[in-house]
This record gives sequence, C-alpha cells and structure tokens, in this order.
Amino acid sequence: MTDSRSPTDSQKFLIAALNSTVIYVLAYYIVWGLHQGAKVAMSKRYLLQGNWDPSRIIFTVADREWSQHSVIATYGIGPMVCLVVGFGAFWWYWKRERARPGLFKLLLLWIAFHACNSILGSLLADSLRQEGFWYVPDWIMRVGNGADTAVALLGGIVQLGVGRLATVPFLQAHDSHTLMQFKNRRRMVLSTLMAPWVLGGIFIALAKQPYFSIHEFLHLLMMGLLLFPLILGCISDSFDLTVQGAQPSHVAWGLVLVAVVAAAAWWWALSPPIAIG
Repeated sequence: MTDSRSPTDSQKFLIAALNSTVIYVLAYYIVWGLHQGAKVAMSKRYLLQGNWDPSRIIFTVADREWSQHSVIATYGIGPMVCLVVGFGAFWWYWKRERARPGLFKLLLLWIAFHACNSILGSLLADSLRQEGFWYVPDWIMRVGNGADTAVALLGGIVQLGVGRLATVPFLQAHDSHTLMQFKNRRRMVLSTLMAPWVLGGIFIALAKQPYFSIHEFLHLLMMGLLLFPLILGCISDSFDLTVQGAQPSHVAWGLVLVAVVAAAAWWWALSPPIAIG
C-alpha cells in the first residue's frame, strides 16, 4: 500500500527545487566567504586600505601604491583558495559520499561548482569590466588587452567543458528514483539546476541589498557557462542509477535555516561596510 503521507511526483520535484536552491545558496556563501576572506587577509599583508561590504571589496588606495606582487597576490589569492577548496570538495564527494544517501554529497558538489565558477567564470566576468581577477593575467603577462581577452575566453571555454564532464557526477548526487527516471529528466534539470541558479541568484541579490553589485551579478551569471552544458548532458545521458536505501523526499528545513542565518549574518557583519587595512 502507498503511504498517503508520501509526496506525489509533483511534490517531489518542488521539494527537490527547494532543497537544491537552499544548497546552492549555502554553497555560494561558503565559497564566497572563503574567497573574500582570503582576499582581505592578503590585502592586510600588503597594507592596502579599502571597504568590505556584503557584495564586494573596494580598495581605496591610489594606483601608484600598487606593486606587481601586491596586485597578483591580492586578486589571485581568492581564486587560488577556491581551487584548493573545489578540488577538495569534489574529491570528498567522489571518494566518500556519492554512494551514500543524503544531501551532503549535493552540497559538496555545489561547492565544487561555485569554486570552479569563482576561478573560470570570474576571469571572464571580470574581463568585461577590467577589474578583479582580470588583473592577475594582465599584470603577469603585460602584453595588452588582446592576450588578456584570449585568456578570459579560454577560461569560459574550459568552464563549458567542466559542465559537460560534470553530467554523471551530478546525476549520481541524487537519491530520488522519481527524479532519476529518464522520462523525468527535463523536470529534474528544471528543479535541480535552473531553479537553484535563478531563484538562488535572486535570493542572494535580495539578501545583499542595497549593496548588491554588477560585479557580483556577473559572477552569478557566469555560472550559466557551467550549467547549460550540464543541463544538456543530463537531458541526453541515460544514466539513471541511484543509491540503495534512498530516503523519501522531504524538505531539509535544517539546511533552510542554516542558509537564511548565513545570509543574514553575512549582511549584518558587513553592513555598514567595514574598513580594512
């Protein structure tokens, strides 16, 4: 007999959308916090002054006060930390968690995705405005905007490739037999990829008002370079296996609370902006 309290198929997709959006937001704050924290720590080492608000770090030092070393170190440390975190999260997921039930493995995978975007996506996003991570290849190569643009475009291409390679790992991160059925794949990607990207991005933007910047918006937008090939891969890949003993679909209210508290704490800690240096 079917338990009358068990969710219907439509409810399962709504639950998946909510859980995935919450995990997307929580993973974003984890990666963004490590990225920005490392940047602030490095800027203090070089005695650089600025202001840190919920959306970005704005340095107030004159151009002549920057050196090649301080530029590369300050703007490169965040992506370097994310590189380590991203590889670590994916290794943990692949070696330890992918065969286990639960949402923790999905959190690890989204941390890896956000870490990837904070390197490759941010390189392309920052090149559009010639700021942020774009300064690193610019000050390393010192050969002009043409080479900088080529490096940024290469970063975007690599991010597309990462998204395509992430298809099977992403599919393995889901426990629900309903979501994993190939006939439901389009509804699955809508609930677990598009909803987190769009709704999670909207939540982050609203949670950082009035400080939300075009700089951060472009970073969030560039996640699409990873997600669109991942979506196409999920729709076409017939992989439909899941873990044994999968748990019934339910809203992860604990994660919802943690994500909301993290967003509120981030805003409270950095509003008004704090001075650094």
